[in-house]
Amino acid sequence: MKAGWYEKVGAAREVIHLGEMDTPSAGPGEVRVRLHASGVNPSDVKKRAGSGRPLQEARVIPHSDGAGIVDQVGAGVTTHQAGDRVWVYNGQWERPFGTAAEYITLPMSQAMPLPAQMSFAEGACLGIPAMTAHRCVFADGPVTGQTILVTGGAGAVGHYAIQLAKWGGATVLTTISSEAKAEHARQAGADHTINYRSEDVAARILEITAGAGVDRIVEVDFGRNLPVTQAVLKENSTIACYASMSDPTPTLPFYPLMFRNFNLRLVLVYSMSVEAKQQACQDIVQACEAGQLSHAIAARFPLEQLAEAHEAVEGGQAIGNVVVEIGRA
Repeated sequence: MKAGWYEKVGAAREVIHLGEMDTPSAGPGEVRVRLHASGVNPSDVKKRAGSGRPLQEARVIPHSDGAGIVDQVGAGVTTHQAGDRVWVYNGQWERPFGTAAEYITLPMSQAMPLPAQMSFAEGACLGIPAMTAHRCVFADGPVTGQTILVTGGAGAVGHYAIQLAKWGGATVLTTISSEAKAEHARQAGADHTINYRSEDVAARILEITAGAGVDRIVEVDFGRNLPVTQAVLKENSTIACYASMSDPTPTLPFYPLMFRNFNLRLVLVYSMSVEAKQQACQDIVQACEAGQLSHAIAARFPLEQLAEAHEAVEGGQAIGNVVVEIGRA
């Protein structure tokens, strides 16, 4: 099979190779998927760049997310059959070979039905972004009638968080940094957008909510935004955080948070409980089938331009997901 891989960490064009590898076979409880699209996430490029733990594998095919067609099922698989259209997640979590290849084998529970109206490229956008968003929005119960703040609403996770919160019946506020990103967030369903570069975010949120504040926050930069959090989050409410890049070791004002009974939830999609993953996948498929989720694809690259796809994510200018297209049905 054709595949992209790296054997050491470093700059994309220096370490990524393209070539032929043996095509895997589905083992017991596994399916093999003929991939047509692979999603590129920030965690994928950070691992390749060497920002995480040292490389443990001799060779890594990157990327956790993808979509394609099941073409082989292993012994004991009753949930899938050859010809099923699926999207996959956690493809390269605690295993060396991910979705930047023509084929992947993985446990049947990680191949979810791809609604008929969705393209493979759209399916490759789900995985990490949509499942992270789902956990942040719904981990602490229904959101009907609540007011939710999504920081970074133009990002991949933020885009899905806005849509899922609206699908769940919430009013959504979001922060953005430009008019283009504000429009992107409004198209996703945001009720209010706040430009954090030109507005006093806390004051604007309190103005919008008539001083009441918000019930939940889906947070992209916990340490940096903590002052706003303290000012606008209601008592007995939740902040669900999936990143803190500006301040990876934030100092917590413990007693101010405790006296307001704040609930701090840290979200990592890879190690979510089995039940949380199952619920996320079920709800995401249901919302997609109902036409309630749109999928923002900022750029598409062929597999032969895998390094350029990584650079597009690292550049930070893409509004939406970067997708590597491997083939079309």
